[in-house]
Amino acid sequence: MVEYELVGAVATITMDDGKANALSPMMQRSIHDALDRAESDGAAVVLAGRLGRFSAGFDLSVIAAGGRESVEMVVGGFELAERLLTTERPVVIACTGHAMAMGAFLLLAADARIGADGPFKIAANEVAIGMTMPQTAIELMRQRLTPAAAQRSAILAEVFDPASAVTAGYLDRLVEPDAVVATAQDVAVAATMLDPRAHAATKARLREPSIAAIRAGIDADRAWLESHL
Repeated sequence: MVEYELVGAVATITMDDGKANALSPMMQRSIHDALDRAESDGAAVVLAGRLGRFSAGFDLSVIAAGGRESVEMVVGGFELAERLLTTERPVVIACTGHAMAMGAFLLLAADARIGADGPFKIAANEVAIGMTMPQTAIELMRQRLTPAAAQRSAILAEVFDPASAVTAGYLDRLVEPDAVVATAQDVAVAATMLDPRAHAATKARLREPSIAAIRAGIDADRAWLESHL
């Protein structure tokens, strides 16, 4: 489900469940385990999907079943985003294809986002499928998307192609699909040349207001979800 490869000072974490790369509880645990390894190795992180698919977001079968596992999966996804935002070492996402819902929100938590240029969709489709947008997702969109794109993404569930996703703020730049992971690794290698203490301290200083809002959002989302069990 998740592969870990360490080359030099860069750890590449690749999601591939053979299907949609849904961020199920098991997938989330596997990513956290890989992040633990990267932290132990003192490595920068590249988080990637497989060719054509980054992640379709939460496992809808778990959401449909409801109950405690559904709450923990949704809250866990946002806690994973918070972890990426607060990781001291550089974090680069290789968006290898489609990124929907929580998959798109993870893009908003990385230091750099390299996208595949192709017929791919990036969207927060919660409103389109009958879900009220979680508060944490709104805070993630506020911190990285342009104000206009955040409004259209959250309220209208606008679907972005890779080029418009760069303009909106979901991605930083595009390359050919078969070059996404290698380019993200190159970006991560370059980031390891930065002074690590300055990088970590500046990241924390820049994101302090957003992190506070995201943590409050996680608490609010948990309370709302639990009230609807």
